[in-house]
Amino acid sequence: MSKPVIFNNTVLRDGHQSLAATRMRTEQMLPALEVLDGLGFGCLETWGGATIDAGLRFLKEFPFDRLDAIRSRTKSKHMMLLRGQNIVQYAHFPDDIVETFIKTSAKHGMDIFRIFDALNDPRNMGTAIKAAKAAGKEAQGVICYTTSPVHNTEAFVKLGQELEEAGCASLCLKDMAGLVPPQQAYDIIKGLKDRVKIPVVLHTHDTAGLGATTYYAGVEAGVDYIDTSIIPFANGTGQPDTARMLSLLENHPRCPKYDLDALQFLREHFTKVYEELKDFTSFSNERVDSDALKYQVPGGMLSNFRNQLKEQKMEDKFEDVFKEIPVVRKALGWIPLVTPTSQIVGVQAMLNVKFGRWKNFSPQATDIALGYYGRTPAPVDPEVQKIAAQKSGKDPITVRPADLKDPGMDALRKALAAKNLPTDDEHCVIQAMFPQELDAYYKSKDKPTATAASQAAAASPAAPAPQKRETIELSASARRYNIAVEGKKYSVAVEEM
Repeated sequence: MSKPVIFNNTVLRDGHQSLAATRMRTEQMLPALEVLDGLGFGCLETWGGATIDAGLRFLKEFPFDRLDAIRSRTKSKHMMLLRGQNIVQYAHFPDDIVETFIKTSAKHGMDIFRIFDALNDPRNMGTAIKAAKAAGKEAQGVICYTTSPVHNTEAFVKLGQELEEAGCASLCLKDMAGLVPPQQAYDIIKGLKDRVKIPVVLHTHDTAGLGATTYYAGVEAGVDYIDTSIIPFANGTGQPDTARMLSLLENHPRCPKYDLDALQFLREHFTKVYEELKDFTSFSNERVDSDALKYQVPGGMLSNFRNQLKEQKMEDKFEDVFKEIPVVRKALGWIPLVTPTSQIVGVQAMLNVKFGRWKNFSPQATDIALGYYGRTPAPVDPEVQKIAAQKSGKDPITVRPADLKDPGMDALRKALAAKNLPTDDEHCVIQAMFPQELDAYYKSKDKPTATAASQAAAASPAAPAPQKRETIELSASARRYNIAVEGKKYSVAVEEM
């Protein structure tokens, strides 16, 4: 118990995903990398989740370019969040696409694949676990925390044992909504530490104000790692701040040591970045929101649904919709509320309130009821499943959903070739998940013949090509802008001389 707990850092992924709509650009990360890298965190979370989608869709960054840029400037281990058979999308993909994505990400420097499934169905995590191991990288199995009559300490510990047997090198208890109370966290972590041999990570959010004390309880129970971020991309709907956790653990026998001056530098840098991203930040994400405890849903789901109900002119139905959420969850087998199931359950609850219960069945809720997302924690209500089958004309399945999918890599290569785009593995896996966004990216780039990712893929892994240097060296404070002159687009950099 005297071994110090190790902090992982999430500011480059979950921090800005939770608090700034995943809008941090690679160039805003670069000035912080040397200091982040030198602090000695267990790993840096740098990729996955929504970063690949948002980078391509909003920032016009080819995803593997960001990974290359960060990897070339750091020695720390890198970690990404992977949605199992969904990769970083909402739909299930064939095994060969999942395997290629992981192999390619590993080639570009990803070290730890944190693999979860929205239903906690280990079958949907197996291909990703095997692929990570085959690439010589760490497969970290995830236990998604949620509350329901069928979710308890014993069930979570049993899932951890299954994931260890499946080949995971570590486990993560992932509390995506910030709902796990300290004592519950203690019991689950203690149960895992007593019954598995691999390291255990605790991940939570401070949405409801429990995060820091939950981490303290996890440290008391013997957890090996906790995830922290950096203010202002910390606390609220993000992870507890690193300096805050150090203060909370001060004089504790397991308190680690991290350079406070370095943390202060990072705070000052990321405060400037936060200001640059103010159009995407919100006070509602920064404050403690006890409604998350009342409704037992993620904070982001609360804020999104307030907006969506307003758009639907259903503001007066807020309480009705959120009372319907446990009804929908129970009918669909008490599924956890994590991407994409949180969105699916919320939409179905809104439909039930607006049109009458199960009168209007969303396609995604239909697929959950019929088994097309995987095995639910509890059986689906037979009557609801019958309605879903009648409305969709589809039969329920009990097999692993990916078993029904044909290999997809060859078709992806042909589709890229038909569009005169690169056909390497990097582009294939992005095409699989975000074909429209990839097309838009290339249109905005005037269809270059290759990206930095393509060039990196062609280089020998043992002898990577040297980085090209710009003719003019720019300081870290330089600001970049896209401008249009007489209909032509230019990228410019401005710095104070």
